[in-house]
Amino acid sequence: MAKTVFRDVVVVGGGFAGVAVAQRLARKGIEVLVIDKNNYHQFKPLNYQVATAQLGVSEVARPLREIFQRHASAHVAVAEVTAIDAAAKTVTLADGTVVTSRVLVLALGAEANFFNTPGAEEHTFPMYTIADAKRLSAKMIHELDRVDSPAGMKEPLGLVVIGGGPTGVELAGAVAENLRTVVAATYEGEIAKGTTVRLVDRGTALLNPFSAKTHAYAKTQLERMGVQVQLGAGVAEITEDGVTLDDGSKIRAEIVVWAGGLKGSNLLADSGLTVGRGGRVDVAANLAVPGFEGVYVLGDAANIPDGKGGSLPQLGSVAQQSGNCAAHNIHSDLTGGTRKPFSYLDKGIMAMVGRGAAVAEIGPKRRQIEGPAAFLAWLVVHVALLSGTTQKIGAVGSWIVDYGSRQRSRRSLR
Repeated sequence: MAKTVFRDVVVVGGGFAGVAVAQRLARKGIEVLVIDKNNYHQFKPLNYQVATAQLGVSEVARPLREIFQRHASAHVAVAEVTAIDAAAKTVTLADGTVVTSRVLVLALGAEANFFNTPGAEEHTFPMYTIADAKRLSAKMIHELDRVDSPAGMKEPLGLVVIGGGPTGVELAGAVAENLRTVVAATYEGEIAKGTTVRLVDRGTALLNPFSAKTHAYAKTQLERMGVQVQLGAGVAEITEDGVTLDDGSKIRAEIVVWAGGLKGSNLLADSGLTVGRGGRVDVAANLAVPGFEGVYVLGDAANIPDGKGGSLPQLGSVAQQSGNCAAHNIHSDLTGGTRKPFSYLDKGIMAMVGRGAAVAEIGPKRRQIEGPAAFLAWLVVHVALLSGTTQKIGAVGSWIVDYGSRQRSRRSLR
C-alpha cells in the first residue's frame, strides 16, 4: 500500500523559483517541503562553462540541504516525481509515496524541446543540466584524444551547435576559445586549427530578443573567433555522423549540441492543468493557476503575464523574483492576507560571446552596451545570482585564473 504524507506547502523543483519561494516561506515559519530528483540547486545558465572547463561543478551547484540548513521549517526530499494531480494538490513519488498539501507549488523548470526533429534526442547533447554539461565535456575530450592518437591520423573534428540564442552563442564562443587556448597548447599538430565549430539557426539573426546592433556584434565576434555562423538554415535530421539541413545539404560532425529551445516538463501535461505556449502553464498575474485553488506555477514552468499581452522570458531573474512574489501570496493565503500581482523588475538581458566580449541591454529601456563593459556587467550579474558564498568565491577565482593565465584547472577526465 502506498504511503501518504501531508505537508502544508509542497514545492516541486529546486531551481531559482523553488528555492526562492521555499526560503521566503521558511523565514516566516511555514512548513515547506522541497522535492527534487537532485540533492542540489544548479545554476543552469553557467552549465556551458562546466562543459568547457571554465568552472567546476561545485561552483555552479549547491546542496539543497545546505541552502535550507538554517530554516527549521524547510525540509528537502530527494526523489523523482512521477505524477502530479493539481486538483487534489498531490504529488506521487517513484517509490509510490503520495505527498498531499494545502498549497502546491510547481517549479519544475524546463527540458529540451527537440521540435520532433528526427534523431535530435538520440544524437545530440542538450545543455540544460550538469549531467548534460559533464557528458558533453567527456565527449569532447574523447574525440580530441581519438584524433590525437596514432590511429587518428590527426583528422579534423566537427562540432555543430543548433540554436542561435544565448545558450548556443555562449557555448559556441566558449568552445572556439577553448580550441585557441587549451587545445592548441595541449594537443599536438594542427588539431585545434583543424576542428570546426559551426553555429546553425533557422532564424535570420543571432540572439533574437536583442537589437539588430547586438545581432551584428555577436555574429562578428563569433566569426573572428573562428565560428562558422549559418543562419536561415533549418535542421531536417540529425544522425550519428552529422546534421542534414532542410535544403538537403549535410554537415559532418562528431558532436552536435542542441540549444534549440526549451519546453515545460512533461509532468505538467499530465497534471490536469492546461498547458499553453511552450508546454508551460498559463498563470494569473498573482502566479496562481485560475480554477485551481492553492496551486502556483513558477519560473520556466509558467507563462507569466508581462502586463503587455505577452509573457515574461524564461530567465533566472524572472524565476527568482516570481518565487519571492509567490511566497508573499502563499503566506497571505494561509494567514488571511491579500495576494498581490507579480511585478517584474527588468534588469535587462545579456550574453557572453567570448573572452572580453559580451552583449548587454540593461533595464526596461534596453540601454545597449557591448565589449569589455558588457563583459564586466555579465560577470557581476552572474556572481550575484550564484547561490552561496563558496560558489561565488570559487567562480570568481576560476575566472581570474582562466582569463588571466589562459589555464583551465577544471578540465574533466574520462
